[in-house]
Amino acid sequence: MTFAQTPLHRALQVLSRVRGSRLLGAALGAALLSACTLAPDYHRPEMAGTAQFKHAEGWTQATPSDAIARGAWWEIYGDAQLNALVEELNRNNQSVAQAEAQYRQAQALVRSSRAGLFPSLDLSVAKNRSAQGTGSSSSSLSNNSSGIRDTYNAQLGVSWEIDLWGKLRETLNANQASAQASLADLAAMRLSQQSELVQNYLQLRVIDEQKRLLQATVAAYERSLRMNQNQYRAGIAGPDAVAQARTQLKSTEADLIDLIWQRAQFENAIAVLLGKTPAQFALADSQAIPALPQIPVALPSQLLERRPDIAAAERNVMAANANIGVSRAAYFPDLSLSLNGGYSSSSFNNWIELPNRYWSVGPQLALTLFDAGRRSAEVDRTVAVYDQTVAQYRQTVLDGFKEVENLLVQLKVYGDEAVVRQEALEAARESLRLTENQYKAGLIGYLDVVNVQATALSKTQCAQPVAGTLGRQCPIGGSAGRWLGCPWGFRRPGLMCSPWHMSTHLPAVDMAI
Repeated sequence: MTFAQTPLHRALQVLSRVRGSRLLGAALGAALLSACTLAPDYHRPEMAGTAQFKHAEGWTQATPSDAIARGAWWEIYGDAQLNALVEELNRNNQSVAQAEAQYRQAQALVRSSRAGLFPSLDLSVAKNRSAQGTGSSSSSLSNNSSGIRDTYNAQLGVSWEIDLWGKLRETLNANQASAQASLADLAAMRLSQQSELVQNYLQLRVIDEQKRLLQATVAAYERSLRMNQNQYRAGIAGPDAVAQARTQLKSTEADLIDLIWQRAQFENAIAVLLGKTPAQFALADSQAIPALPQIPVALPSQLLERRPDIAAAERNVMAANANIGVSRAAYFPDLSLSLNGGYSSSSFNNWIELPNRYWSVGPQLALTLFDAGRRSAEVDRTVAVYDQTVAQYRQTVLDGFKEVENLLVQLKVYGDEAVVRQEALEAARESLRLTENQYKAGLIGYLDVVNVQATALSKTQCAQPVAGTLGRQCPIGGSAGRWLGCPWGFRRPGLMCSPWHMSTHLPAVDMAI
């Protein structure tokens, strides 16, 4: 930007044509000069390519329902305990508290920079006691042979830095953009912690369901062991069948014990998210898993615009753009106005009297003539910072598209996988039923039953992780669902038939003779 292109130059041209009152001309000049800025005009960085997705089939523009809570997105699961945990997290989570404190710092900096646009008023009252040698020719000592003098001062001063080049205003703009970025960081942190809590809670409930599955399976295997022991004592079965039944039982009992450690990990993670030590928190087993809701969502490209990380990246670009204007303003002189007045006396009795008054008023123009290239280096630095923030913004957007694309593929694959695994589970149960009947009829040995039981248990266990994975994925977020951005939660509409509602219990193996 050249000087001829600045609002300052145009203001001076207007003032040169103004006739009449000097006061009017001065006021007009001050108003127009205050509108000058040296920062480049801000434009959102452009992205190469279009906001499209390769694997976005099935996504349609939805009309949000007023009945859905857009702020408390976790309420769509309809789990009262989960709602209470998230509310406690909002109050006590320490990571959120840190981000909130950073945002308050940014707000205070905005107020501080805004105050710089206005005059400052200072009041000072002082008493000075001074002495001077008797050899001095100063007449002030004529009435004081001791050479000691007291001076009383009371001063009221007003100072105002005129923002000719927009330095103060661009500083305010930069701080405001930084505060907005800090607010977006706060939203991202709160959303991240909420998402992590929901994930851990859902995973914990999946483990509870797995415990119920293994407990039922252990009970069935215990009956099978007793049956084989009875058959062995009757001479119908050999010791190998008993050994196989015991091995199968103990292996399943070991898996059940391992779930205790896994559940404790998720429970401890929830405790830390709530701002508690693990010893202060316990979550009882639940008999139900929250259902996957059917939620309307917008297009992935539109949901990306709600991501807090992208919003924060753009605010950082705006702040860097404003800082360029601040660094450019250092090339121009600083103008400040000051007014001081008060009373000064050597005696306290007649201190505040008209003869003791004094005042001073005047402008000050300060300009750095030579700095060995420091200002130009600062301009180059701010421009480089701006280029860096632009690249960071573009990379954040690209990462967002990558994450959405990956999750679109993942959700589709998991949806197809869940359907196939459900079919495999039903086939395994039917195979187990037929095998049990054959064993009861004496057509096959117990080893065949053991193999089919193991297959059925494996298929049932495999169905649950798919459900749990679907429960913690978000089509608009990153890994661990950190960047949700949408007010409705995690789900793609019509995504499979809720695999969490699949029957996960094996039929009881009761073949006692």
